[in-house]
Amino acid sequence: MERLKTWGEAAPSLIEVAAGRAPADLVVRNAKLVNVHTREVLDGWSVAVKDGRFAYVGPDAGHCIGDGTEVVDAGGRYLAPGLCDGHMHIESGMLTPAEFARSVIPHGTTTMFTDPHEIANVLGLEGVRLMHDEALMQPVSIYTQMPSCAPSAPGLETTGRELGPAEVAEAMAWPGIIGLGEMMNFPGVVAGDDKMLAEMAETAKAGKTIGGHYASPDLGPAFHAYAAGGPADDHEGTQESDAVARMRQGMRAMLRLGSAWYDVKAQITAVTEKGLDPRGIILCTDDCHSGTLVHDGHMNRVYRHAVECGCDPLVAMQMCTINTATHFGLERELGSIAPGRRADMILTSDLRAFPVETVWARGIKVAEGGECLVECPHLDWPASARNTVHLGRDLAAADFEIAAPEGANAVKAKVIGVVENQAPTKALTAELPVTDGIVEGEGGVCQIALVERHRGTGGVVNGFVSGFGYEGRMAMASTVAHDSHQMIVVGTDRANMAAAAMRLAEVGGGVTLFRDGAEMALVELPVAGLMSDDHAATVAAKAQRLGEAMAACGCTLNNAYMQHSLLALVVIPELRISDLGLVDVTRFELTDLFEQTT
Repeated sequence: MERLKTWGEAAPSLIEVAAGRAPADLVVRNAKLVNVHTREVLDGWSVAVKDGRFAYVGPDAGHCIGDGTEVVDAGGRYLAPGLCDGHMHIESGMLTPAEFARSVIPHGTTTMFTDPHEIANVLGLEGVRLMHDEALMQPVSIYTQMPSCAPSAPGLETTGRELGPAEVAEAMAWPGIIGLGEMMNFPGVVAGDDKMLAEMAETAKAGKTIGGHYASPDLGPAFHAYAAGGPADDHEGTQESDAVARMRQGMRAMLRLGSAWYDVKAQITAVTEKGLDPRGIILCTDDCHSGTLVHDGHMNRVYRHAVECGCDPLVAMQMCTINTATHFGLERELGSIAPGRRADMILTSDLRAFPVETVWARGIKVAEGGECLVECPHLDWPASARNTVHLGRDLAAADFEIAAPEGANAVKAKVIGVVENQAPTKALTAELPVTDGIVEGEGGVCQIALVERHRGTGGVVNGFVSGFGYEGRMAMASTVAHDSHQMIVVGTDRANMAAAAMRLAEVGGGVTLFRDGAEMALVELPVAGLMSDDHAATVAAKAQRLGEAMAACGCTLNNAYMQHSLLALVVIPELRISDLGLVDVTRFELTDLFEQTT
């Protein structure tokens, strides 16, 4: 792919084209231009593109047309800026950056701000560099945020690799690094942890943006201390007061609509009803799996949802274009249709339904009619990134037994309660029976296990979870286990749990579901146990079979796989599991599995 000229390099040509002294490469005329700087639609306007950037934006670009100029008649359709995703994890799509780009380009996403902290927990700085390098190869703009928290909660989990201030300082010099990824260790920031403060200081010294993650309902002094530490945005809000609090502190409230996170509707009322300045809000996806990308969309889906929630289309457009660009210091580079900016644009016939009909990135037509028209180059991923599942031994059903305290006939156990469409869990309790000294799940409570897969220790930590609705003899295992990415196994039968775990060791990572001793679905994720470099449609088809298998086992949750993958995320309340034990995230400490016995 030819390197995009900087604005300074392209300026002489842009001036010549805008003045009518040289022909444009591309002119799109007769459009309803969506101007996100003034929040207006300009009917009958045109744009002229040269060297991948907008040269002229005005009522008539006829003076920019010459021999060799490609002329496109918009036919009175809307010409909108390419969409920007302000916070996301490519790994959640189960795809490498190249395949992720291929899947979202037809949906009008032309810029992404990605935090590869998933692969960072598996492969450390090497993994971040691999993601960064493949991102820079793409025909759209993919900026990388250097992960801040590997591990996300030191002392409560063990990751494959660790990152610190030295790694952050090194990465800040890489060409595609835009800032620091979400600062998940919010208790560490509030407590003035030297390591967290040093990482933020290195980012600030580089003049780049610090991403936030404040997953707590406490908006008192702790929240204010976190804001004082430096994070410039936060995507963990779930209600209007969260968005308001962040904006009042000068942070951007990032409202997410992912595959399983539906946090836009409850917060966008800060603008639609409370009337606050919409410049403080950015729309994002956070986590979208391949099925959502293939069947439902990406940032176009978030935009449409915001409009359906009562947001003015032009305001919603700002929230996923210019607001995002401004936040990352790129307002003069992208996020709008204006002179000098990257020529990223979308033709659509309706600003509400927002069908994405044609997409240009850097002046090149990259998609039309839902089809990607350009190559998305792949990196040659090394063997070190493909052999990452190390159990250390064969696992058997006995490894998933939970021994009751001596002499107990029943126990009162702590149970992780899954909440549909939300990242937080509930800390529940359940009275569970004991058979031959082993605690058994019942009444919707099944077992969960965290299997160590980075260092081959053979470790297995067992607990209980509810909310999936599983029935019969089954188990599901995944090496996608935010954020430590050990292996999570959830099941109603210990033999099936062992079989599922061993299957993932065999294929090098992924997600599998066993029922009555037979494999019902498998999504192979050989790159770090997190991603496939196969096409999105292929991965989505396998993911769909997984969803169907989960439903056949009694699960009715929306996108339950996402809930499964977050059960080890020890920075989001209330109760989680790690390789070190059960974690009370309201206190940020390990806790006992049993409350009492009888």
